[in-house]
Amino acid sequence: MIKDADKREYPLGEKLAHLIGYIQTISAEDLEKNKDKGYTSNSVIGKSGLEKYYEDRLKGTTGAEIYIANSNGNKKRTIVKRECKDGENIKLTIDSNLQTKIYEDYSSEKSATCVINPKTGEILALVSTPSYNSNDFINGISQEKWNTLTNDANKPFYCRYQATWAPGSSFKPVIGAIGLTTNKFAADDNFGKSGTSWQKDSSWGNFRVTTLATYGGVANLKNALIYSDNIYFAKAALKIGADQLMQSLNQIGFNQELPFDIKMSESQYSNMDKIETEIQLADSGYGQGQILVNPLHLASIYTAFLNDGNMIKPYLHADGGSTSSEIWIKDAFSPQIVSEVMEGLEGVVNNPEGTGYGACREDIRLAGKTGTAELKATKEDTSGTEIGWFTVFTTDRDTKNPILLISMVENVKDIGGSGYVVEKDKAILDEYLGNE
Repeated sequence: MIKDADKREYPLGEKLAHLIGYIQTISAEDLEKNKDKGYTSNSVIGKSGLEKYYEDRLKGTTGAEIYIANSNGNKKRTIVKRECKDGENIKLTIDSNLQTKIYEDYSSEKSATCVINPKTGEILALVSTPSYNSNDFINGISQEKWNTLTNDANKPFYCRYQATWAPGSSFKPVIGAIGLTTNKFAADDNFGKSGTSWQKDSSWGNFRVTTLATYGGVANLKNALIYSDNIYFAKAALKIGADQLMQSLNQIGFNQELPFDIKMSESQYSNMDKIETEIQLADSGYGQGQILVNPLHLASIYTAFLNDGNMIKPYLHADGGSTSSEIWIKDAFSPQIVSEVMEGLEGVVNNPEGTGYGACREDIRLAGKTGTAELKATKEDTSGTEIGWFTVFTTDRDTKNPILLISMVENVKDIGGSGYVVEKDKAILDEYLGNE
């Protein structure tokens, strides 16, 4: 006997698995949790990702009829009938070609990439690698396959863009903007050169802030961003002060839930309730210490640099094709401060000495910031790993395809640090932007 049956298919498979998730045959526990919602032991239910989040809208209603039949089984009279109702069709903002390109370029890495239209908040791509294939769950995943995935040291089920990470130097524009906003220093203030190693005073003991940045000219905000000067931003954090920094970070979304369809880990500035020491404060200035940031939250903060200081709310559901932006946090920074920070961010990509110059284009002006975060047990540890970051975005208001792309890659210590991420993201931008 041949029988037709409808079932889910995930055309992008592993490329979109963390976002879409998967459905499975309902369990006894799920039946108990969802009793009186029309499920039966033969139902399927969303188990992860958007399949789970949108379950109530996607599942539809099973048709049923109670009727009286004669001795031959023929229907005589309907007592009650419920029509079958399909679930909703939900259209996402995801650009499948961009999603595919990013996945393919980063598939061999442990990475997270978020791409957003910085003017509207429209999410164009959310990629976490390595991944798994949602289609494996449609007919029931084998125990062998399940064991292979769950025992994989690279954690293919782990959604990296939902987590928080040490942002390293990609956090420096945020510190700069906060310092200017709170009037703790001005963009042109010269903090003075301190070589490649510095400490405030002898109370720090053996602890010193180090930097690879060496440059001519004064140690002002623009140069410190272009050359990624750790010492400048350690000094900046000390000028801001712990209480003011914590208050300012809370005002731009730290320690609170991101207003987004999928739950993201909350960004933090401390493992405790506060920044406890002067050294921790100095480290926080260049994205180390106990600073942990969610990539999508960081992308939202960066949208303020393109929207007169307003942070845009990211959205994933293409509801009627709307392209209007919704502000999440109004006046995070002033337009004047945005302009001053942007001088440095444009220099990062367009100045030949800038750390992101590898992504420079002649046809479209880009700005951004690189970052390399060290993960090690102690300051003297030489066996730790590094996380590489690159945030890059179009700056022209008339750009046909505005884009803000932020990528995080684990274990870049021996493959070029953040420069490795710049190279990867340049290839993605080249394909997406083409020749405008």
